Amino acid sequence: MLPALAIALTLATPAAAQLASGAPAPDFKTMGQLGDKPFRLHLAEQLRSGPVVLYFFPKAFTKGCTLESKAFADAMPRFEAAGAQVIGLSTDSLETLARFSTDVCRSKVPMAHASPELLEAYDVDLAGMGSVVPVANRTSYVIAPDGSIAMVHSEMDYADHVAKTLQAVEEMASR
Repeated sequence: MLPALAIALTLATPAAAQLASGAPAPDFKTMGQLGDKPFRLHLAEQLRSGPVVLYFFPKAFTKGCTLESKAFADAMPRFEAAGAQVIGLSTDSLETLARFSTDVCRSKVPMAHASPELLEAYDVDLAGMGSVVPVANRTSYVIAPDGSIAMVHSEMDYADHVAKTLQAVEEMASR
């Protein structure tokens, strides 16, 4: 099979996240960027302020990831009104994530580095689906303040990630 065709077939395959709603979200620490400002991310600390949306994406500056991240940036006022934080995660370098947060997300969405261990903990590593290098599949998690997974959406088509996660956090806020 041609390498490009193999990659295309891998990316067209729906991702199958193994972390189910109600399961505890793995705690982690990593570094990230919001625009040109670096930050330290510790999930447990973020959850003290309310629900957290973690959206894993394959690669910055690719078409689907750019469109998804722009959509999250556009929806940030609604996420913030619902008391939720949104964080994009990929295996890209911090330098790339800083440019992506600035150029694509207008410094509205923080981006953080996802290590191979983090991909494994959240069961979002495309390696199990044929990828040679550590790359995240497109999976969004809504994590409740108690640290449990409130909602998961795993689909390589970016189109529904923002709507589904926004619906979940707005429902949490209305309770």
